[in-house]
Amino acid sequence: MLAPNTEPTVASVFAPRTTIDADGTVEGYASLFGEIDQARDMVVRGAFAGTLAARGVHRIPMLFQHDPSEPVGVWLELREDHRGLLARGRLIPEVARARELLSLLRAGAIDGLSIGFRTVKGNIDPRSRVRRLLAVELWEISIVTFPLLAGARVRAVKQASSPPRLSHARTRAERDWATMFGAPCAVDLPASLTRRRQPVIGRPGRIKAWRQA
Repeated sequence: MLAPNTEPTVASVFAPRTTIDADGTVEGYASLFGEIDQARDMVVRGAFAGTLAARGVHRIPMLFQHDPSEPVGVWLELREDHRGLLARGRLIPEVARARELLSLLRAGAIDGLSIGFRTVKGNIDPRSRVRRLLAVELWEISIVTFPLLAGARVRAVKQASSPPRLSHARTRAERDWATMFGAPCAVDLPASLTRRRQPVIGRPGRIKAWRQA
């Protein structure tokens, strides 16, 4: 068994189109159970149960790029199901950054969610070297630019005639990242390492829908 980890960790999801002045709701998976990330970590079902019961949905901030100075919305529902941690929330249109994110989401330039958490309990498989995360303390869920897994993309856009396409700028950014670091995508990073002062590790997730309320 591993000792509790005091360092923050994170995980990703994504969102699509709506009108710039709409009260948009994001819904999707902030973490997927049984998925092994690039750090060889795997979250198991039940890992979030304790923290959700103790903290509740309203004490989990919605941030932009894991920056504590950039709250952009509120989470309305967080719960585990058979697939992972299902998250439903709303961007606050009165917040300038949230309005910017609505435009970026509509254009397909950004579409990720990522969770920040502390490992409470886990173990490492001696053969595969995969660390199974059995219990975590959820700190925040962020909208982010890059997912940890290449397949963590928008799956559906409600009230849209066609699925969103990735912008040319985003496609170039991911290609450049792969060229520089030899990876298909970036692990999530905090907006300011000087603010966080601790390393962050990505965790996978997948947005299921972007809805117009």
